[in-house]
Order: sequence, then C-alpha cells, then structure tokens
Amino acid sequence: MNLGLPSMPCMSALTERDRIAHLLRRFGLGASEAEMDFYGRLGWKGAIDALVDYEKTPVNFDVQPDLFANPQGVVNIRVMQGYWYLRLLATQRPLEEKMTIFWHNHFATSADKVDSSYAMDAHIDTLRKNATGKFGDLLMAVSKDPAMLYWLDNQENVAGRPNENFAREVMELFTLGIGHYTEKDIQEAARAFTGWTYGPPRFARLANRTARSPRRYEEFVLVRDRHDYGEKEVLGKAGRLEGEDIIDLLCAQAQTAKFIVHKMWEWFAYADPEPALVDKLAKKFAESDLDIKALIRAIMNSDEFYSEKAYRRILKNPIEFTVSIARQLGAGATAMQRLEAGKANPVVGQNGLNVALIRAMAPAFSARQSTKSMGMELMYPPDVSGWRTGAYWITSATMIERIKWADELFMGGTIGPRPGEPLAGNGAQRRGMGIGYNAFQLFVQDPSPAGAVKKLQSVFDGQFDAKSTATMVEAAKKASGGQVTPRNAGEVARLVCRVMFASPEFQFN
Repeated sequence: MNLGLPSMPCMSALTERDRIAHLLRRFGLGASEAEMDFYGRLGWKGAIDALVDYEKTPVNFDVQPDLFANPQGVVNIRVMQGYWYLRLLATQRPLEEKMTIFWHNHFATSADKVDSSYAMDAHIDTLRKNATGKFGDLLMAVSKDPAMLYWLDNQENVAGRPNENFAREVMELFTLGIGHYTEKDIQEAARAFTGWTYGPPRFARLANRTARSPRRYEEFVLVRDRHDYGEKEVLGKAGRLEGEDIIDLLCAQAQTAKFIVHKMWEWFAYADPEPALVDKLAKKFAESDLDIKALIRAIMNSDEFYSEKAYRRILKNPIEFTVSIARQLGAGATAMQRLEAGKANPVVGQNGLNVALIRAMAPAFSARQSTKSMGMELMYPPDVSGWRTGAYWITSATMIERIKWADELFMGGTIGPRPGEPLAGNGAQRRGMGIGYNAFQLFVQDPSPAGAVKKLQSVFDGQFDAKSTATMVEAAKKASGGQVTPRNAGEVARLVCRVMFASPEFQFN
C-alpha cells in the first residue's frame, strides 16, 4: 500500500520546538502537549540530556508483576504483556522503554516458545537494565539470559554434540551480520558455548537437561561436565576460548560497531544511511568502548537526524502509533490511579483474582490487542530476525486497524468480567473498547467543529494540509450538527480521529 511522502517544511526553518518534538517522536513515546511543555522548557540540548540521562528521573512505575498473580502464584502471559504495555503508557522515562523495544527487536525472543511469563519478563528486564549501557555488557547479559538460552536451544549444546543455533545468531543477527564470519567460526564458537544453560542458583547439578522452558528464579549455569575445554579458533584468534571470550572477541570487531550503528540509525532516523555517516558514527561508538548512550547522543546531535530525509519520514510502527496516542490522552496516568484504587479497594473474583486490578489495566490490554492486529505484539516477535519494518507496517488490513484505534479511544467499554462473571485463567477478557476517554474536556474552550479539529490535531501531534483538515471539519460537523456538546463529543472525536488516523500524513513519525 503506497501512502506517498507528506510535504514537509524547509528543514532550515525547523524551530527548536520542532527539533524537540522530533526527538520525542523518535527516541520517546510521542510528543504529547504535556511532554512538549516539559521538554520545551529545557531547550533542545536540555531535552537531549533529560531523555538520555533518564536515571536522574525518579521511577514512577514501581508496580511488580506479582500484583497480578493468581492464587497459585502464576501470572498469565497475556497479563504479563499487559504489564509491559502499562509501563509504556505510564513511564516518565520514555527513552528507557523505547530502547528496550529496540533491543527486543534486535535480540528477538518470543513467548511463542518461551512459555514462561516470568522468564519473558526477566528477559525484557535484562534488556531494560542494559538498554543504554555498554553493548558488551548487554550482549553478555543477554547471552546468559535463560529465555535466550532456551529460545536458541543452547541447553542442548554439549561437548561432543555442539548445537550451533546460538553461535550462529550471535554472529549473524546480534553483532557482525551475514558475510563477516565463516561456517568454521560458527562451529568453533558453538564449542565455546557448550554447557551454557540455566537452572536453580548454586545447584549446577540440577541445571536443565531437557527441552522445557526456564522456570522462575532459574538463572545462568555452566555445567562443567558438558563443556568443551579444548583449543578453538574463532575469527583468527586461537586458544582455550570460553563463551565469554567469544563475546569479547565479537565486540572488538570493527564490523560490530558498524552493524549496530546501521541498525540503530535505520530504526531511529531513516533507511539506508550513507556509508560515510555509518563509518563516522561507528568510529565514535568504537572509541567509546561501545557505549550505547554515547551513540544515542551522537545520533541526536547529528545534522542528518534533523534533515528532510529524516523529519516525519519514518512510518510509525504499531507501538508508536497506539501507545503514543494513548499517552497523549493521559491514559497511563489514569490507569495508574485506578490501579492504586484497585489495590486499596480490591474486588475479588470467583477465581481469587483482584478484578479491580485487571480492569485498571484496560488501556494496556486494549493497546496490546490493537498492536497485535497491526502486526506487532510485544513478547511475540515473528522469528529470530524480529519484525520487518517500514512499508511492511502498512497494508489494507493494518490500516483498518489503525483507523479502528479511534473507536478504542472514544467509544467506551470495559475489560474484564461483569459482576459475578468468571475470568478465564488469570488473563484479561476483552469486551469492547478499553479506554473510553471523555472527549468533551478537550473541547471546552472551543466547542465548534473547527475548534475540535484544531484541538485533536494539537493533542495528537499531527501536521495536515488544508484538504485533510477540511475533511476532518466536515466529519466534526456531521457528528455534532454544528456544536460540540458533552452528549456528542465522543462521536465527534471518534469520527474526526478515524479520518485523521487514515490520512497518509499521520502514518509518519
């Protein structure tokens, strides 16, 4: 489906506010009016510092997954997904979550195989904790992560019968890329990773020797009687190489810096970066000892990042589309307030769950279902190479889902059972819309059709030409009869946003 590129302002005319909004769209979770007010006061350089040095921002999301456990102490995988979506909606550290999603795509590991919600949550948390540190530390932590070890079958990698899956992917997908290693390098590296598995801490003899998923509290274990201690040669280096040596060796390759730079630039700036630009950034990245935060700053400060080639030129992925819109309506803050109320005043269902907590997560469950329908469900990347991006996000089917997100926002509805109705497992039953925002509060200052359109365009950070704006105003007139009221405001917002969300301009970040 060819949308065409929207017309953009002259890049030399970009104001400081334009640059900050661009930063928030790409490295944050949308440029809401509230976020623009906050970061705008800091100035462009200050906004970069605040985004990148997010450790200085107090954690406003201290909810633990066990809050949603059933009486058996288990959190359903759908609820665990909702837990992450809730964090995305509520966090005041947007870069932390944006980078976690980037690395989730890079180290694509799926609950489709890793059928343990706690193992998947621990895996995502490993990505989050190392998201902007040194790439070598991130790669080492992920390589020893139980979910990753199981995902790539390394629990089956034993001396004398090496399994090459992990060794292949750590070179092909995580560091070097195709064409920068040999089959012999993979075979030798696989021997270095023999015996790497997971099990109860401090009890290596009980480490997993079967095909089951890692259990809760299990961690990395080296089973010595399954490890190959012999001589190996990888990428020209020979010796009694261990798995850690292979990780260090891969990080020392100049190609690894280029590979990561190229992938990060395409995710955050634009496709097919110029080789000279990649080389320049890779040199800085390598000189920083693969400091991810240093690379992010280099991208944010580069002229190319604010060029016509980059500005509102990347197609929004489903997370950027749905989560940013919901955050712009304050859905995260509302959900957190309801969560606290649910903790203080529990409503216990027939299965022993606090149904009030599940209902509080309505926006998160709604976002999960919608992003899934749009082709991107967190914790379920399609395969080891992650999601196909760019034009692959836009099809006739996914455009219908993007338009339907307007209904999710403004039509109301509930998530969870009716009073006395059982809840299947401990997942969320999705009935109707999960957000149901009261739209009239947006239009109080100017309840005319044109005023409603102007406000929605501002709230959702859209740039539209006169023709698209006129179409939205006509939709507002049709829904309101000429005057927006508390009774018709939801329908006005829904119909205007259906037009907005269908427009070519709105698909670009």
